[in-house]
Amino acid sequence: MLNIADIDKNFAVNTPTLSEFTFFNAEAAPIRMYGLMREDGMLVRMPRSAARAVSEKIDALNLHTAGGRIRFKTDSKRIAVAAKMRSIGKMPHFALTGSAGFDLYLEEEGGADYVGTCQPRFDIQDSLTAVISVGDVGMRSYTLNMPLYSGVYEVFIGIDPEAQLLPPESYRNSRPMVFYGSSITQGGCASKPGDSYQAIISRALNLDYINLGFSGNARAEKSMADYISSLDMSIFVYDYDHNAPSPEYLKETHERMFLTIREKHPDLPIIMMSRPRYNITPDTAARLAIIKETYERAIARGDKNVYLITGRELMAICKNDGSVDGTHPTSFGFYSMAQPLIHRISEIIAARPDVLA
Repeated sequence: MLNIADIDKNFAVNTPTLSEFTFFNAEAAPIRMYGLMREDGMLVRMPRSAARAVSEKIDALNLHTAGGRIRFKTDSKRIAVAAKMRSIGKMPHFALTGSAGFDLYLEEEGGADYVGTCQPRFDIQDSLTAVISVGDVGMRSYTLNMPLYSGVYEVFIGIDPEAQLLPPESYRNSRPMVFYGSSITQGGCASKPGDSYQAIISRALNLDYINLGFSGNARAEKSMADYISSLDMSIFVYDYDHNAPSPEYLKETHERMFLTIREKHPDLPIIMMSRPRYNITPDTAARLAIIKETYERAIARGDKNVYLITGRELMAICKNDGSVDGTHPTSFGFYSMAQPLIHRISEIIAARPDVLA
């Protein structure tokens, strides 16, 4: 019986020949890796000791490379990627290109253009190889976004033998934005890594970030709040509404997390978000009221660096057509989420240029 790859060659995933490329370790100069650190032979999003202090599940999810980016300049006409992988995320409602793939963007003035995706084979086990043709565009800057729900041991970037490889341009902010939240924050269920809402914001505003989204396990534990408060960050965005087991739990922890971070960072811009949902159910309304209370109490204390974006605002563009299962956004849903954040962050930067210092 014929499968779709036999019928339509555009659905085939080919294993490329890599011997004609010159390869460079993605963690070594002149290439720069963002959003990740190396520990115990793995790329992780936070120190493993800090992750273990929260829970065993956070330690496991920490091995997913959500928010990891590889940046470089080259005049190569083709760019090859060779990655050694682990813990491949395969789910019925999540494109494998998003959970386990890489995607490449060409940096442009005021944004970036999508170039191509490193597509995993459906039977992927522990490695991914791909070649993306970019054409004869000269010396250009690129960003390669890493898998959202899989682990990566190491990545190598390949270029044509006659091509040059140079350091990337710097982000505008010297200190990254930090995003904390649920599976949605981690990136489920974007069609490709560059469609997560943080990646969209990063491209639009040329800002660095760290993704601390932990699928099903973002519960604002004190040890997690303590770790985040230790970070040198430019903006903090938090949304763990979906992972709070009940409105009562959210009430117990939401302001506590805010105050823990505010104590260490008195002038840090902090953006609170409620769960991204257009239709407001009684449970959603109760949770939003709790988040609003944290926000309003901060304003009453004279806090001028706290902001609120509601879930309805986040989904205003896509409304009820922005999720794959009623909860997790599609790429369209993530685009909708990114727009009010881009607007608000732009306003913050305009009022507080020191945020970029």
